[in-house]
Amino acid sequence: MKSICFSLLLFVCYTSVFAQDNEKPIPDPVVFETSHQGTFHGKGISYKAIAGETYLKNSEGEPSAAIWSTAYIKEEPDASKRPVTFIFNGGPGSASVWLHMGVFGPRVVQVDSNAKEDDGAAPFKVINNDLALLDITDLVFIDPVGTGYSQVIGRGKVEDFWGLKEDANSIAQFMRLWITQHQRWQSPKFIVGESFGTTRAGAVTAALEGGGQTMALNGLILISQALDYQGSTSAHDNIASYFTYFPTMAATSWYHGKAGQGKDLKDFVQEAREFAYNDYLPALYKGNQLSTEEKKRIAEKIAYFLGLDPGYVFLSDNRILTSRFKKELLRKDGKTIGTLDGRYLGEEGDQTADRPTLGDASSYAIDAAYTASLQDYFARTLKVKMDRPYLTSNNKIYGKWNWKPVPDGTGWEPSYVNVARGLGESMRRNKDLKVMVANGYYDLITPFLDAEYTFARHDIPLDRVEMFYYEGGHMMYNHRPDFEKLVEDIRRFMGR
Repeated sequence: MKSICFSLLLFVCYTSVFAQDNEKPIPDPVVFETSHQGTFHGKGISYKAIAGETYLKNSEGEPSAAIWSTAYIKEEPDASKRPVTFIFNGGPGSASVWLHMGVFGPRVVQVDSNAKEDDGAAPFKVINNDLALLDITDLVFIDPVGTGYSQVIGRGKVEDFWGLKEDANSIAQFMRLWITQHQRWQSPKFIVGESFGTTRAGAVTAALEGGGQTMALNGLILISQALDYQGSTSAHDNIASYFTYFPTMAATSWYHGKAGQGKDLKDFVQEAREFAYNDYLPALYKGNQLSTEEKKRIAEKIAYFLGLDPGYVFLSDNRILTSRFKKELLRKDGKTIGTLDGRYLGEEGDQTADRPTLGDASSYAIDAAYTASLQDYFARTLKVKMDRPYLTSNNKIYGKWNWKPVPDGTGWEPSYVNVARGLGESMRRNKDLKVMVANGYYDLITPFLDAEYTFARHDIPLDRVEMFYYEGGHMMYNHRPDFEKLVEDIRRFMGR
């Protein structure tokens, strides 16, 4: 018996040593630092760019993920109280390339401001961004795990990071590490998020209140907010979505000359907003309790706002999904409307489909330009040399994402993702936390009425919330007049 035990002990020791010997050593984080000068808002600024990895550690103190970030830090003797702004995009599964090369970085890509031309193929135009915010704040662009150059390492697993809570905790951990490393605990701190990045911003705000290192934020800048997914999920039986998307579809129809002609956009949008609240929403809840005559009356009014045939609206039971609207509005012209930005048009071979078949025209019209421009900028300007691809998006993430807002093993009945009430609670615990919400009139994925609807009903202190509207889409900064307006609005919001 003793010999058997001894043999087992030898086997365990051998396999343990063997496993340790074959475990890949973790190299030091890769960091690239360069010095630059630029003129921003008329001020000459010397700054350094730090692009590289920050290692996150698990509860055992072992490295589990490498978070890639690109930081722009103004050179000055004492930056301890200089504002710092953390920036990320959405998805989940998107790197920060869009906000980085679209509006906030020192260099930005130029796409057609009027949404008339596809980006085509290289070369693409990249210009100095003299409206970058480096004169008033340092900037830190974050790529969550699985995007950009960020990846799991060591004993890390993707499921440790690919989830609503998991993602928020990892970004909160990164922010604390960055603030500590750069001695910026006394700096005013802001977050800029876009799309799911606004969902992340709300969750990160809550995560920063715990963990033994409370970090209070000064402000959130939510671009194309998605705090409560009920109002941004166009699906049958989701009554809220017919209501929240309605004014955006009306605005898009106005833009393409199919409705509201001779009227100012804002006036027409307000008219659609009032109809949605006062007539459309009650009719949706009454459903088949309405008489045929009442349904026809509503159908004719919907057709007036959306530029669709009243018969088509009536056959749709007065419930127009955005996917169908994008195909139906300009069907006779053979055009399909974009999702992220309803100004964009696509030409598809299948003219009988009830929804777009090639994807989002407003996405494939710009993605090549953004991707190539960032890759070139990293290599030529920031001197980044990596042995793995920079993923501007990662489609593997969404399918594996854990949307549960509760720990494993806890009962939970599936519902729409919602961080809005949590944000309201964070604002009530932090009297200085204020929120800016940027909305695009032609955004057919996160509609502006949903922002109003969300903030009005989740116990959020509205006296610290500012709503802004732009004549662009989800990425309103692709429209140059909105680019300039957005920057100016952010500066005022930051009090600069």
